[in-house]
Amino acid sequence: MSLRPKKHSLTLRGHRTSVSLEDEFWDAFRQIARLEGRALNELAAEIDETRGTDCGLASAIRLYVLRHLQARAASNAA
Repeated sequence: MSLRPKKHSLTLRGHRTSVSLEDEFWDAFRQIARLEGRALNELAAEIDETRGTDCGLASAIRLYVLRHLQARAASNAA
């Protein structure tokens, strides 16, 4: 796996955009979308809509992945 972010294209509400994430974040993001039964673009669009103006989309996706994994770890520990 590469330590450098890799750029991938996403379509958010009909508009193409590029997001750079590390391989591990792309893998986790895809897995979360699969587990939720959602398309990657759909999940990215939801994150984009709720992220606010002070956070870039790549950072918002990383935080979403982190929070998802933390919630899963907490539920497994309970």
